[in-house]
Amino acid sequence: MVPSKHTSTTTSEPTALSPGGPTRTRADRARTERMAVTPLGGGRYEVVTEYDTVYTVHLPESRCTCPDYRHRRARCKHLRRVAIDVTAGRVPAPGQREAACADCERPVYVAADEPSPVYCDSCTLDTGRFVRDRERGDLLVVARTTRDRANTVEVPGWNTTVADYPTNRGYPETDVVVDVLYPIGRDLTPDDLAPTDLKRYAFPRSRLESLGRPD
Repeated sequence: MVPSKHTSTTTSEPTALSPGGPTRTRADRARTERMAVTPLGGGRYEVVTEYDTVYTVHLPESRCTCPDYRHRRARCKHLRRVAIDVTAGRVPAPGQREAACADCERPVYVAADEPSPVYCDSCTLDTGRFVRDRERGDLLVVARTTRDRANTVEVPGWNTTVADYPTNRGYPETDVVVDVLYPIGRDLTPDDLAPTDLKRYAFPRSRLESLGRPD
């Protein structure tokens, strides 16, 4: 899955999601009391309350270290707040981790075992986008962005991977592989590009400079 863009609150101070009111249910408190939620990994989250009390929520097992849960086995306000923040995309869900987009450095949430580098939706090169090869300066057109990594994709006829191809060794070996259409000549502009005589090659994503989309 292509990573999506999020606004992280991992390092924020305790905040309320909505103004307080006369009702005091656990669901109300989850929204009106100031809390800060920080992912710890493995489906666990640290919740800091407005009183600087710290609890640990295990979301997949619906457990919390607070007295309300320990004594009453209630779905406490801390569990509810973590669930709210996960649903709203403010913290990664269980099984995800937060990373910085390798291009724009915005936070993205990806699978916990997804290797780096990763890219947000805006920096993922979609089909038809013009790019420039940073090594040769050639104009290319993206055929597709794959989910494969450069150290796992073989280069036909070379008995090597995309990562180990001589001109790619300066780029991350686990970079995302992008299939491109390779035109002849390095002085082409997008207006000069024709669909004939184009060859298809695999490149590490960070070797490609985005030039925008065709009209």
